[in-house]
Amino acid sequence: MFKHFTLILALSSITFTSCDSTTDLSQVLGAVLGETALTNGEIVGGLKQALELGIGKGSDLLSREDGYYKSAYKILLPEEARKVTDRLQNIPGFSAVEETILEKINRGAEDAATKAKPIFVDAIKAMTISDALGILKGEKDAATRYLESSTYQRLYDEFNPVIVASLDKFNARQYWSDAVNTYNRIPLIGEQVDPDLDDYVTRQALDGLFSMVAKEELNIRNNISARTTDLLRKVFAAQDN
Repeated sequence: MFKHFTLILALSSITFTSCDSTTDLSQVLGAVLGETALTNGEIVGGLKQALELGIGKGSDLLSREDGYYKSAYKILLPEEARKVTDRLQNIPGFSAVEETILEKINRGAEDAATKAKPIFVDAIKAMTISDALGILKGEKDAATRYLESSTYQRLYDEFNPVIVASLDKFNARQYWSDAVNTYNRIPLIGEQVDPDLDDYVTRQALDGLFSMVAKEELNIRNNISARTTDLLRKVFAAQDN
């Protein structure tokens, strides 16, 4: 009872002294309830740690052999490409065209994922205190969505050349171009198919990476044991409360 009465007095004091700072309010409440108020630096630092953990785990898992190819994040061919693979099944050299190209593009994405971590880490550094406060009390994937919306185009611009180089490393672009050009020469096929894979694979690879980050963010938000540092435990305890 005394503790509740003290809280009422503290809030009354804030009202009559015209406190205009959410930081002041959190400090008073923290003192009354026996808790240590979070500083702006702690909030930003904790959320950056959470994102870096998600990015690290996501890129590490996806960059392993079969990280994309034999996982829930496997990159599939776009629907329009199925008409190419279906028509080429009986043409020598292209009988297994779909599975061959699927393995090649997923190997390319796995190769490119090894380059993703530093790009994402650099992007996190731009987070402001306003961003962090919104994320802390936002939806379960708020940090990931912030990262996606604020950095996607820049990440795409940096990631795409890596994807292109990776696809070429596994001869995926040339193989698919040969398959599509063979298809386009079939009489009376109608609309021709664009053999370009770069944009599609880049976007699919990034979508998979963001999905992995979102999965780890949800784990940190919901699972106390996943908060592996004192700062993570302190910051996300505020979300729990």
